[in-house]
Amino acid sequence: MNTKPLVAIVGRPNVGKSTFFNKISGRRIAIVEDVPGVTRDRIYADVEWINRKFTLIDTGGIDPRSEDVLLSQMRRQAEIAIETADVICFFTDARTGLTPDDEEVAALLRRAHKPVVLAVNKLDHAGLNDNLYEFYALGLGDPVGISSTNMLGLGDLLDEIVKRLPPQSEDEEEANRHVIQLALVGRPNVGKSSLTNRLLGEERTMVSDIPGTTRDAVDTFFTGPDGTEYNVIDTAGIRRKRAIEDESLERYSVLRSISAIRRCDVALLLIDAQDGVTEQDARIAGMIHEEGKAAVVVVNKWDALNKETGTLEKYKKQVIEDLKFMDYAPVLFISALTGQRAQNVLPEVNRVYAQASRRIGTGALNDVLGDAQMSLQPPTIAGRKLKIYYGTQTGVCPPTFSLFINAEELMHFSYQRYLENCIRKAFGFEGTPIRFQLREKKKEDIRP
Repeated sequence: MNTKPLVAIVGRPNVGKSTFFNKISGRRIAIVEDVPGVTRDRIYADVEWINRKFTLIDTGGIDPRSEDVLLSQMRRQAEIAIETADVICFFTDARTGLTPDDEEVAALLRRAHKPVVLAVNKLDHAGLNDNLYEFYALGLGDPVGISSTNMLGLGDLLDEIVKRLPPQSEDEEEANRHVIQLALVGRPNVGKSSLTNRLLGEERTMVSDIPGTTRDAVDTFFTGPDGTEYNVIDTAGIRRKRAIEDESLERYSVLRSISAIRRCDVALLLIDAQDGVTEQDARIAGMIHEEGKAAVVVVNKWDALNKETGTLEKYKKQVIEDLKFMDYAPVLFISALTGQRAQNVLPEVNRVYAQASRRIGTGALNDVLGDAQMSLQPPTIAGRKLKIYYGTQTGVCPPTFSLFINAEELMHFSYQRYLENCIRKAFGFEGTPIRFQLREKKKEDIRP
């Protein structure tokens, strides 16, 4: 039984409904052509946004005035979608402006008495922004300006759709429940199994001082004290490559550990307090960073270290310096064996996972990018200056931002790092890497 809410995309022919559908569904399902009537039937795709799953329905364009048999059938298909939908996303076109057909479709939607989100598509450059305001005349609330082709404003539109979805039923909550995938990784004998048992509150995995006791990645489902559900993946320790060349079983364990990093939501990198950050620890941290995973650095066996005033802060500073490419990751000091500070691990996991899943509105993001460029001018290379036209968030886990610029070769690594720091200062994103996708745009495509 499908418990997901239904969201129907409707509007006149050729306003960009199928382009939006394809972008959101993540694959090219609907055929996109600049010819009215290409999408004839209802097309469905299951999508997810901010932990709500729903089914998106792409429909053929509604042409209220057409006598054509095919267009009449398309209109009927759209009407069926409207009747069955929980939320309707009404697409219009900023380039053509408000038309009499838009007004007739709006009247049809008002008679349906369904929640409606009004999308004004094809706002591809700043010169079209003023066109947004005439759509208030439809009486369907605040219009949301987007560009499906450029993926501009899609997050804001999805936010509005999710706001109008019906409350989750028990069946839907069960289907949408996310279990945080938690991987414990590190060198052999740093206490991964001990921490697993501490988190689970039971002797789930074999614990031994002999490196290599845990040979496979073990998945264990459990519920934390606050009701959050986890699947903890206790992995075999990752040794240096030269140490496992002749040990096929060890090599297999390393592959499983790398696989665990790739399929986790949050990685706990365990470090032995007595050894400090080793070369292999840094290599494992690099794997986590490259895979774009949220991370917490856990310094274990803290009870075994001789300490004096200021030891913790000094040690933490050294960890951050040794792992400076991952300086966004929080550092915890625990003893899995005695339980010292172990109660802080899961709350920190929840926090960094929430940060990795966070979405920022396009307007707020561009305010930060604008202020960043005012504070530090973009670089100039060979007489050409980098221009950042606008940015939009296009993904989570890790948070991913598309920056539309004039030339990719002008974006120096140091300036990209500066922009990352500005975004972190404004929005947080502790515990997660940030990714940028650079997209070149011609000047004439941005300004009229």
